[in-house]
Amino acid sequence: MLELDDLTLRLGGLTLAEGLNLKLQPGQLHAVIGPNGTGKTSLLRALFGELPLAKGQIRLEGRAMMPGALAHWRQAIGYMPQNTQLDLDLSALEVVVLGRLQHLSMRLSDDDLQAALAALQALDITHLADRPMHTLSGGQRQMVLFAQVLLRQPRLMLLDEPVSALDLKHQMQLMEHLKTQTVDQGWISLAVLHDLNLAAQFADQLIVLGEGRLQAFGPPAQVLSRELVQRLYQVPVDVRQEADGLPCVRLLRRETPPAQTRAYLDLEME
Repeated sequence: MLELDDLTLRLGGLTLAEGLNLKLQPGQLHAVIGPNGTGKTSLLRALFGELPLAKGQIRLEGRAMMPGALAHWRQAIGYMPQNTQLDLDLSALEVVVLGRLQHLSMRLSDDDLQAALAALQALDITHLADRPMHTLSGGQRQMVLFAQVLLRQPRLMLLDEPVSALDLKHQMQLMEHLKTQTVDQGWISLAVLHDLNLAAQFADQLIVLGEGRLQAFGPPAQVLSRELVQRLYQVPVDVRQEADGLPCVRLLRRETPPAQTRAYLDLEME
């Protein structure tokens, strides 16, 4: 279990989130959703130990995160940040092998190599194995880095916008694999997602952040409502239940543009 007790996150004097209390169970995929600037990335950084806690405590399987023992804490974590740009002259296969960094010696073992190739094959990207990372598209880099975190065999998986650069096929491929492995391996998985329908389709639980606080937590069918989405995102939407019981969010076109957009258009025409 991952426990967050009264977490407060601050950056440069700005309070990003406060009073976060959550208990996340193994074998479940949790989608972190909410408007821009509401602390989604900061939450993942705090869980990884990159952002010091202003207040509160984080415990994984009963063990508290200690600032002086972050290297040991991170051994249990597979972390994929937003920025997938790597200034390394390495091939995709070599980057994936780095997922076993804590186990590597001067000589690469056959087991490590086979595990890296299996991760690439599971995501249908073995054709990228020998390609230098700097030649890959943003989406291809995301898939390679996802293969890398898979190789870590984590207990806690943290993915920050893992599908932002992927086409529909690869979005489904990554999310399906994440969901399957989370269940099969008993991971506690958190993924920051902006696509509410993708989050509703794959997440067991939604963590909804807004205005610096936890706005809702629970299954998508219970959490995603028209009132919640309109209040947090300030856009008109329709939320309906599909045949499988999952909610589907549809944006509604405004009859007139918002005031700030009209003011900008007026300036452009002057």
